[in-house]
Amino acid sequence: MSNEVTVNTVSTNYYRALLEVTNILNSQRDSDSFWKAITGQIRHIIPWERAGITLFHPEINAFRFYVVETSLPKVILQSDMIIPREGSAIGWVYENLRTHIRCNLQGEQVFLEDQYYFQEGLGRMINLPMMVGNTCIGTLNIGSVQSGDPEPEDLEFLRHVATQIALAIDHVQAYEQIDLLRQQLADENQYLQEEIRATHNFGAMIGSSPVMEQIQELAEAVAPTNTTVLITGETGTGKELLARLIHELSPRRNKAFIRVNCAGLPVGLVESELFGHERGAFTGAEQRRIGRFELADGGTLFLDEIGEMSLESQAKLLRVLQDGLVDRIGGMHSVPVDVRIITATNSDLSVAVANGRFRSDLFFRLHVFPINVPPLRDRPEDIPLLARHFMDQFKSKFKRPCRIIEEDCLGRLLSYSWPGNVRELQNVIERAMILSTGPELRISKALFQAPSIPEKSAGSQTLKDSEKSQIIDALELAGWRISGPFGAAERLGINASTLRSRMKKLSISRPRHAVESLKNYLTLAFLPPYWWDLIIFI
Repeated sequence: MSNEVTVNTVSTNYYRALLEVTNILNSQRDSDSFWKAITGQIRHIIPWERAGITLFHPEINAFRFYVVETSLPKVILQSDMIIPREGSAIGWVYENLRTHIRCNLQGEQVFLEDQYYFQEGLGRMINLPMMVGNTCIGTLNIGSVQSGDPEPEDLEFLRHVATQIALAIDHVQAYEQIDLLRQQLADENQYLQEEIRATHNFGAMIGSSPVMEQIQELAEAVAPTNTTVLITGETGTGKELLARLIHELSPRRNKAFIRVNCAGLPVGLVESELFGHERGAFTGAEQRRIGRFELADGGTLFLDEIGEMSLESQAKLLRVLQDGLVDRIGGMHSVPVDVRIITATNSDLSVAVANGRFRSDLFFRLHVFPINVPPLRDRPEDIPLLARHFMDQFKSKFKRPCRIIEEDCLGRLLSYSWPGNVRELQNVIERAMILSTGPELRISKALFQAPSIPEKSAGSQTLKDSEKSQIIDALELAGWRISGPFGAAERLGINASTLRSRMKKLSISRPRHAVESLKNYLTLAFLPPYWWDLIIFI
């Protein structure tokens, strides 16, 4: 009975000690505190004069001592010392995944490190593998002055301790790796934010006209609030730039600015893109996807071309704006989000509401603080400033010596109607910088590729008819080529996807004679005649 009580007491002590070691090790989050936590823990349970931990480094095919705790007067194998895999006891343990015990180091030295243990005065050394799954990451090494076989209970306890140390090391290394990646992402995000600020010149939108000064004042007034902003204006006027400026002036400046082009979202994937989905929610959903609303949590979500969003998507967007809750596809619970909404459109949403293409309740949700960005032709005094700004940008990019713009060229810029607005002006300056080699920037008439905006007549032509006519003129000039250099999209100063969307909405399609025109255009502009036979038009 007495022996049974003693065994139970010993087992309880081992269990408590193992639990204490486990709790202490698993509470660490970095290597320095982890190694300090290890030292002294084993001493409370098993008498020893030397304890060490080595980790294997495959790049050098050797082991490094990371912990050496000893009460010996003479220490040879210290922390950071390297032990080769070949010929060492810890190398044998690593290869065989088994514990190795030398019970009489003073009488026999088997492995290369044993001679150093002998000089330190050790009588016994126990080397135990530290296993994570089926992989040995290193060894736990316990030495004592006393010789002889260890007690079976002590040996079993050390095996458990070695396993717990291995798991704790694996957790600490994983945590440090995650923390490193997190810091790298934070650094990259800061760098990208600085690049964006430098590229878009958020400090002040370029322009000295009264209307631009008023827009600047409106942006500064609304930025500190969470009010929803609706930015209107023609294509290429700088609506996204204004949205970014509002974000940069707001308390959310250190959070994400997420842009969504509503016209570019595939109809069947709008909900997934905006609100996300869970794994297995539908065919092809192999993993969870975080939607744009969640990505913008704490920051700003910019919904560009909001007028192109489908009615079904508008209803789901309205619910998020009302409740501040996002429902992932296939999700069981709503996800709260804190997002500032800024929208932009180049169309008249009130007309879309009247025509049943846009929800009136969503319109009034978005039309809280409207800002209209005027076309460039209505603020000609800003053209010289913008032209010089773009010239400075492209001067370093293309390594051109241009410093000034010729007076005649400047007059040509001022007299042009700019249907593509600021984006078209930027394109013209870029083309001119590529062709210029002297100190003066020369801008020939040939660089103005977009057609002039037709003047308003007293007749019955509508804005829709005018836009359709303008697009057809640009397509005719480009031989009905939409994208690419000197294509219709570039001539109009808009994205190719936007042009395709407007063509579909205005029922514009290529006439039969345009195929031959496009053939002639490409042959003359780019292709030798014998290449034409290789091209198939669909």
